[in-house]
Amino acid sequence: MPATAVPHATTGATIVRLENVGKTFENGTCALSGVELSVPRGAFLSLLGPSGCGKSTILRLISGLDRPTEGSIFWAGERRRRDVGFVFQEPTLMPWARVFDNVWLPLRLAGISRRAAEGTVMGALEAVGLADFRHAFPRELSGGMKMRVSIARALATDPEVLLMDEPFAALDEITRFKLNDDLLRLWADKGWTVIFVTHSVFESVYLSSEIAVMTNRPGRIAEQIAVEEAFPREESFRTSARFAEIARRTSEALSRAMAPAP
Repeated sequence: MPATAVPHATTGATIVRLENVGKTFENGTCALSGVELSVPRGAFLSLLGPSGCGKSTILRLISGLDRPTEGSIFWAGERRRRDVGFVFQEPTLMPWARVFDNVWLPLRLAGISRRAAEGTVMGALEAVGLADFRHAFPRELSGGMKMRVSIARALATDPEVLLMDEPFAALDEITRFKLNDDLLRLWADKGWTVIFVTHSVFESVYLSSEIAVMTNRPGRIAEQIAVEEAFPREESFRTSARFAEIARRTSEALSRAMAPAP
C-alpha cells in the first residue's frame, strides 16, 4: 500500500488537555509537576522518558483511575468511562477464564450478557487475529497472543481514546515489530486517539505522529517532536535515513530532558 496522509481524521482539534498538572502521592513522592500537554483528536502520541518520570501516572490521571493534586484535565465534549480504553504493561488476564470470557469481562461488568456481547467480542478477536483461539486459556497462549487478547478487551469497549502503558516492553523484538504494525493498522481502522508509553526511542519514532519527551521525576513535558512521516509506515522506514534522523533528534531531546539542572 502506498504511503498516504494520516489514515483517519487528525483534525488538530484537542481531545484532551492537561494544564499545570501535578501529582504528589501520600508518601510525599512528587511524580509530576507542571505538566502541559494537548493531545489532538486522532493522534498517535507517545510519552517517552526514563523510568519513574511519571509516564504511567499521566495515563492513570487521563483515565480517571487517579486524580491530580494540582492543575486540571480538560476533555472535548463529555467523556464516559467506556470512551477510554486502557492496555496495561502486563496482559492482566484471568487465568481460569477462556479468551472469549477475558474479552467479555468489561462488557459483563457493564451489564451486557454473554449472548448480547458475542458479536462484539468476536469482532474484537477477529480484529487482532485470535478468533480461532476464543476457547483457549491464557496458559495456552504466547506472550504476544496474550497481549493481543488484552488489546481485544480494550477494543470491545469501543473506545475513542486508547491508553497503552508499555504494552510490548516484555516481548521479543520480532513479536514487538509485528504488534507495532498491527497496532497502527487498528489505529487507522478504528480512528482512535492513542496515548502510548514507551522507553524506546525507536518504537516511539516508528509508531507516532508526535512524541512528548519527559524529564526525570518530577516529570514534565520537556519537548514535543512531530514525526512528519506519512502513514501507513512500511518496514523500510525503520532502516531509512529519515528514520535515523528523527531518532537522532529524539535521542538528543531525551538526553537534554534527563540532564541535571545547572
